[in-house]
Amino acid sequence: MAYDFTTEGAPKGSNSVKWDMIPEESGAARTGTGPGELLPMWVAEMDFPAAPFIVEALHRRIDKGVFGYTFIPDSYYDRVIDWFSRRHGWNISRGEIIPISGIVPATSVAIRALCMSGPLKPGAGISAIADASGRRPKIIMQTPAYNCFFSNIRNMGCELSENRLVWDGESRRYRIDWEDFERRCADPDAKAFLLCNPHNPCGRLWSREELTRLGEICLAHGIPVISDEIHCEIVNPVHPEGYTPFASISEEFARNTISFVSPTKSFNIAGLQIANIISANEDFRCRIDRVINDWEHCDVNQLGIVALEAAYSRQGEDWLAQMNEVVAGNFELLKEALGREFPDVRLPELEATYLALPDFSALFPNTEKAGDMVAEHLLKDEKLRFSPGSIYGAPSCYRINLACPRTTMKEAVKRLLHGLHKIS
Repeated sequence: MAYDFTTEGAPKGSNSVKWDMIPEESGAARTGTGPGELLPMWVAEMDFPAAPFIVEALHRRIDKGVFGYTFIPDSYYDRVIDWFSRRHGWNISRGEIIPISGIVPATSVAIRALCMSGPLKPGAGISAIADASGRRPKIIMQTPAYNCFFSNIRNMGCELSENRLVWDGESRRYRIDWEDFERRCADPDAKAFLLCNPHNPCGRLWSREELTRLGEICLAHGIPVISDEIHCEIVNPVHPEGYTPFASISEEFARNTISFVSPTKSFNIAGLQIANIISANEDFRCRIDRVINDWEHCDVNQLGIVALEAAYSRQGEDWLAQMNEVVAGNFELLKEALGREFPDVRLPELEATYLALPDFSALFPNTEKAGDMVAEHLLKDEKLRFSPGSIYGAPSCYRINLACPRTTMKEAVKRLLHGLHKIS
């Protein structure tokens, strides 16, 4: 079946963070693609309407008129297990799955669980994060990185150990600084590695070889891996090898990993708040369960359960394939325009996610925060809103959301080029 990705699904009037929250500094009265209207291309949320089969499943559930306490049915676990086995060769058992409301709380839960000191005993409180000397646990993370990861680490009382990704001009991709990564894993204060697979915001689809090397280094130094894989279904069709679940590579990796998956990013249903923590390590799961119960994060949205089951279906596969084609086409539109008029702008190849991360350091060499400066100008003068790169640890960049109809993307590129010509 062919799905419609040409209709603007902007949820105006629904308290949308993306479309109904207008920053005062933009000077815009409303959002939209028309003259003088603010065009929001920032938060990682699609402008496509949710897939019709998901909407239909939700209608059937809503029509029952009952919204009381809900348990998670066997069919939910079956869908998760079947989806990842069939599409990605990742064999998960039901006991390895812990449902939770979202990836951001899951990240904090996992960090806290792995930083508990000593064995977990029934009835014992969660130990203090810092040791007797006051030294805080370090969490290794590859930057630029999703902005909430920084606060996850900070709010859990931990310290960031920053493994900066390195730009490779020849391949136009970010690569891993392996020497620095191993040095950070060897640090006795390091307690976990927070992996983003695929990577937001750099758009990397980590290869099996890269993931294997990361995993082997972590095993050698006793570093558990927390792997955020929420973008796993958003893959550029030009990469037929697809996404590799980190925990699927080996049994050793599976026992050393806490993975996060969710249909919310891939199917534009983030407001339904449903995700899963997956780990083959019983001790990790016990610790996670303890933190979830202590923090009372046990319940999930009953409509999220319904939406996940509808998304993880054969229809979901067809919808994703078509959506990924649209996103890839939008990236090519952006790439061609910047390459033609601003070849000095550094645009990473998009392997995965629907997020582009152009870097303006060469275009504005005397400005350390070139991306933030450009984003501020575009917001005020072009009514075009992108995410400033500083929140990801990349102040020379900004992040562009490509998950929109082609007509919206053309308007965004038009405003972008017009704005850059005015200030360059």
